[in-house]
Amino acid sequence: MTFTWIHEHRRDWPTSSLCRTLRVTRSSYYAWSARRTAIGSARRERHRQLTEQVRLSYLRARGAYGAPRITADLNKRGTKVCLNTVAGILRESGLKAKTRRRFVPRTTDSHHPHAVAPNLLNRRFKVQQANAVWVGDISYIRTGEGWMYLATVMDLFSRRIVGWHMADHARAELTCDCLQMAIEQRGPRPGLICHSDRGVQYACRQYRKLLQCHGIICSMSGRGDCYDNAPAESFFATLKGELLQMNQYATRQQARADVFQFIEMFYNRKRLHSTLGYKSPEQFEAEHSAVPKSAPTDCG
Repeated sequence: MTFTWIHEHRRDWPTSSLCRTLRVTRSSYYAWSARRTAIGSARRERHRQLTEQVRLSYLRARGAYGAPRITADLNKRGTKVCLNTVAGILRESGLKAKTRRRFVPRTTDSHHPHAVAPNLLNRRFKVQQANAVWVGDISYIRTGEGWMYLATVMDLFSRRIVGWHMADHARAELTCDCLQMAIEQRGPRPGLICHSDRGVQYACRQYRKLLQCHGIICSMSGRGDCYDNAPAESFFATLKGELLQMNQYATRQQARADVFQFIEMFYNRKRLHSTLGYKSPEQFEAEHSAVPKSAPTDCG
């Protein structure tokens, strides 16, 4: 406290007079001042390094991460930092995570003559094993050449997109090709539940036949209830918030290339998921158990 008082009043009176009055040596005061300067310099250097690491994490995530995910990312990489520090650096740097548009439930046209499967998932989104429950959905992307439709299949265990397909139409071939990709990549055993909405692309004979051939059990959401398929809807909200609303595509090929990069290079491999303890789907699967597979089935 003595040295602090001298430091605060050194411009008002000579340092030698202050030290003599308070009965401390000038050498002791100067040694304290040198240590104080060194500590301040170390703190400034630490803050500079942290600022660089926060900005790098923000750029690696394509601007999609806010303070919680950047904190988790840095700690995972060996840079120990707290949430409040990261939040402060983001404010200082003027960096903000890409904001999602408000989630608006959308309904699916279920007016078709095909049979509707019961809801076997019943909003039980916590799954203990890979290839136990998949969820599928369809969304659309605007391009200068017209609409592009994207179908995905997600493994609920790790939130990994295990199958996806894009086309300039939303016919049954779109969902069938998407499901076929997932089957070829994961080789699921019979008994897997594949959940979707009641859209004609999922209820039609072509899609149901593909499920049956591989022993996959069909499950469907309630009529007009998107929350029965919330994880799949959440993925599309992430895709639109972190990629699509920031980009305009002149061609369908540009949209396809960007979606490929987002799913295969970022979302599955790098994006940290709060539901997975801030791990990527790929890391989560690697840390738990090998993905159970069965021999591929030839459906003719």
